[in-house]
Amino acid sequence: MLRRSAVVLAVLAVVVTAGLWVRLAMSEDAPAPMAAPAPGEPGAATAPGAPGGPGPVLDRFRQALTDRLKESLGATDEEWKVLQPRIEKVMTLTMQSRIGGLNIGALMGRGRRGGPGGPGPNTTAPQTEIDKTGAALQKLLDNKDAKSEEIKAALAALREARAKAGDELEKARKSLREVLTLRQEAQLVMMGLLD
Repeated sequence: MLRRSAVVLAVLAVVVTAGLWVRLAMSEDAPAPMAAPAPGEPGAATAPGAPGGPGPVLDRFRQALTDRLKESLGATDEEWKVLQPRIEKVMTLTMQSRIGGLNIGALMGRGRRGGPGGPGPNTTAPQTEIDKTGAALQKLLDNKDAKSEEIKAALAALREARAKAGDELEKARKSLREVLTLRQEAQLVMMGLLD
């Protein structure tokens, strides 16, 4: 059974990359959008926790996005071997910097503990420094007796983690720019991966 936080992260990954997908779909030279798989086909959406879960859907979505990126950039197979890992790193760091540490339950009006939206016993541990510092801050916010100094320190730690992630993202973008043609760089700026 998939853990609730894994499902939330999977949904957020789709949401974050959806903007890039839409930009690719709307570009002049983009190929026709891929048809969604029919129920029962490999990659078809299934209920969270069901065998297959959202993994196959995300894998298929990611592969389609990768193929479209390669085609949009006009990259050869040899170029793509160099570009793909750098693009994926930028995409991952962009997602982490935008959604890392967010309390999705609070954003959706649900509590952190118990009841709908609250983490259950199967919640996975935070993965990134942003997630860890965000979880620590949320724990303090859930405690009505937490002191202002504690909240201030936890908030500073989260901001520092986000600043570090921003620095890593900028380094990844610089590394990516080094191997792009001017046209490819402009395409990625229009797609929102570079600024």
